Amino acid sequence: MSLKTIGAAGLGLLASFAVAQSASAQAASAPAKTAPAAPAAATLATGPAIPGVCVYSGDRAILSSTVGKFVLTRIQTIEAQANAELTAEKNAIVAEGKTLEGQRATLPQEQLEQKALQLNQRGQALQRKAQQRGREIEATQQKALSRVNEELLPLVRDVFQQRACSLLLDGNAVMLANPAMDITEAAVVKLNAKITQFAFERERLEAQPAPAQ
Repeated sequence: MSLKTIGAAGLGLLASFAVAQSASAQAASAPAKTAPAAPAAATLATGPAIPGVCVYSGDRAILSSTVGKFVLTRIQTIEAQANAELTAEKNAIVAEGKTLEGQRATLPQEQLEQKALQLNQRGQALQRKAQQRGREIEATQQKALSRVNEELLPLVRDVFQQRACSLLLDGNAVMLANPAMDITEAAVVKLNAKITQFAFERERLEAQPAPAQ
């Protein structure tokens, strides 16, 4: 197997990761475009609120709450830290690959192939690490948002009783409803008064074994 073949394979494993990193960096550095002003929404005429029937949107409650926004910001920070770690390793592998390519004419073929194989193995390991970091960040977000939801549920029950609700509908399954029936904002107000943030770090998952060669 030639150096060119092995080297290309090693760098190819990181291509999608490198492209994703580049696109992410460009998106972060690109100036924000001003979106055209949306037309003012017409006031929706609704029938009277149905006594005892309430509506609650858990997703909207989490995303609009102070602690929910904190969680998403913290997840972005954790993701940026993981990306910085992976990018540093990727850059080192790419740099060593370029150096090895420049030594093609001076190193013995057997030594070239051995170094290229080692570089390829490091590329595969980095690819696995990138996949693991993705799983860890996903697990971290799920756990943190579950914590927010746990804080919300007793507050939703409180509002349910205060509003004398007899039936609570999932806001995600309701297309339109009289706003007076929606208790989401009332639950968010209570959540904001209860908690605004909490500490959490990236979840550590067991690394997946390398595939058999």
